[in-house]
Amino acid sequence: MTRGCDILEELEEVVRERDRLRPRGSYTVELLEKGVGFVARKVGEEAVEAVVAALDETPERLTEEVADLLYHLTVLLYLRGVSWRKVFEVLDARRRGAQRGDKDTRGGPG
Repeated sequence: MTRGCDILEELEEVVRERDRLRPRGSYTVELLEKGVGFVARKVGEEAVEAVVAALDETPERLTEEVADLLYHLTVLLYLRGVSWRKVFEVLDARRRGAQRGDKDTRGGPG
């Protein structure tokens, strides 16, 4: 199975390609054209749907909602010029801090 970070980076590349090629009928292109504000609100909507699924729906539905959330986050990050690689670096630094026993890992594991 492909690592999650690889999948997200591949998705990031798909978004980049959609932006470059602008295929007609592409949902990704539609999001890119609507801009950061619209996509940020969409991320919020998807996050709420994931929370609702976590509380009231099946694990399968939660999985689908989290996948939607990660897709929309990928588009938002792309629009803001932030790569998943940078996000992973922050998470890794927090993980390493937690392993050392640092008290403030800013939402990281531990």
